Parts: sequence; structure tokens; C-alpha cells
Amino acid sequence: MCPIDTKTLYEWCKIPAAELADHPGRKIPFRIVQDSAEMGAAMAREFADEIRRANVEGRIFRAIVPCGPKAWYEPFVNIVNDENISLQNMTVFHMDECLDWEGKLLARNDPYNFRTFMEKYFYGGIRSELTVPSEQRYFPEPSNVQEIKERIAASPLDLTLGGWGQDGHLAYNQARRHPFSLITVEQLRNSEIRIQDNNLDTIIALAHRTYGAAYQFVPPMSITLGMKECLSAKKVRIYSDTGAWKQTALRVALFSEEVVEYPMTLLQNHTDVLITATLDTARHPISENPDWEFNGVNV
Repeated sequence: MCPIDTKTLYEWCKIPAAELADHPGRKIPFRIVQDSAEMGAAMAREFADEIRRANVEGRIFRAIVPCGPKAWYEPFVNIVNDENISLQNMTVFHMDECLDWEGKLLARNDPYNFRTFMEKYFYGGIRSELTVPSEQRYFPEPSNVQEIKERIAASPLDLTLGGWGQDGHLAYNQARRHPFSLITVEQLRNSEIRIQDNNLDTIIALAHRTYGAAYQFVPPMSITLGMKECLSAKKVRIYSDTGAWKQTALRVALFSEEVVEYPMTLLQNHTDVLITATLDTARHPISENPDWEFNGVNV
């Protein structure tokens, strides 16, 4: 891992949110929306329009779909039902899943059981004659790693949807922090579906977000599609509305060269990518407090 120096990071973080979208140093297309409702509506509308286009053209639509950001599920279900958009020719590869300390699937009603959540909020509200057939839904599990790998590789993907984590991870492609097993950018780019331990900073961030900082309840392992699979889609659309814990990773993604410390930076070499963030996520406290000083930090 090659850490980003603090002086450079400070320069990115002090850019006002209003200047990000048109900044000359930006490496990835970016837009700001006002709030979760606007972001969810945009995400749902754009996804539904991609599916409708495939239906009109008479082709199968293949997508990687995340468990979140959550703001888009209800508007997406409403659009599909109200506009009679068939998902019958759609194949869905779910992006990731959480596992317990032994690498086993979580209890069905665990808050971090992504399959349970998606079956309720993504599939559950769609009319039965419109929804994705069950045999065209691929949820990653320890038992089907090879099958999913082969099915994704068999034909081009149309779209990858997703969010990002505190270290810019896409799916659960976290920054690899193992001191005896560092990886290069190219190894990260070619990473495939796998089972892994979750980083301590990921666990702490999720604990703060979900469990009042009770890190003991956050799943310590995950299964994730790799960057190779996520980046293989013709289009990649990334969204976030969760504010503070995503702000620095966004700045790094927009302005840094590719670095394994922030996997999201690999998006910059995709041919059709767009990052969307709410205003609260695009803000940064350093940009709003220019009088701050940092002892022992080179800024």
C-alpha cells in the first residue's frame, strides 16, 4: 500500500463542495444531488430506464446490484409497478454478503443479512408477473463462488450499481491492510469473487452507523464480487447519501491517481462511470474550517 501524503489529502479536502463537479483536477464524472430523496429517485429512474431500453431492444439485461444505498428501493419498485416494466429478462448478480467469524451465512433476520433485505425491499414489492425470476437471481454464498464467477464471465454485464465505504471500497473490495500480504493496483484490478476478513476500520464504521458503536455485532467476514467483476460492466453508477463517513473517500476518488489504499480510485479508467453524492456527502469539514491547524501533520 502506498499511503496518500497528508499535504495532498488536505488540498483535496479543502475544496468546497460546490467546486467539485467542475474542478479541473477531477478524474471521474461527478454530480451532486440535494438529499437522499433526490438521489434515490435518480438512481431508481436511471436503473429502470436501462432495463426498459433492454426490453425494447429484445435483449437480456445483466446487472450487479448492491444492498444499498437504501433510498432507491421504494421509488424503483413504484416505477416498475406503475410503468409495467418487466424484469423477466433481467439477471441480477448481488454484489456481496456478510458472514460470521467462521465464514458462514448470517441468521436470516440479522440486520446485515443482505439477502433477507433484498428479498423484502427489492424483490418483495414488485408484482409477480414483472419481477426477476428466482433462477435469475444470484446471491453470493461460500458454496457458489465458482458458479457466480463463471456466470458473470460468460457474457458482458450491462450495469454495475453500488455505493462506497469509508476507505472507498466498492462492494467489499476494501483496502488490503494485511502487513504480510500487500497487493498492487493491478492485483486489486484483477481481484475476483472471494471470501475475506473485514478490516477493523470497516467494522468500526459499520458499528457506528448501525449499532451505536457496538462493534461486537458487526459481521467480521464477507463474500464479495471482485473489482474485476464490478468493473467489467459497460456502465458503472455509484451513489452515496450517508454523509460524513464517505466524504474523504469521495475526494480521493475524484482527484487521486489509482491507489490500493482507496479501491474506488480504479473507477477513473472505466469508459462509462458516474459518481453521485448528496450535498452532505460532498461536503467536507476541512473545506468549511480553513482556520484549522494540525500539529505534526504536513499541510
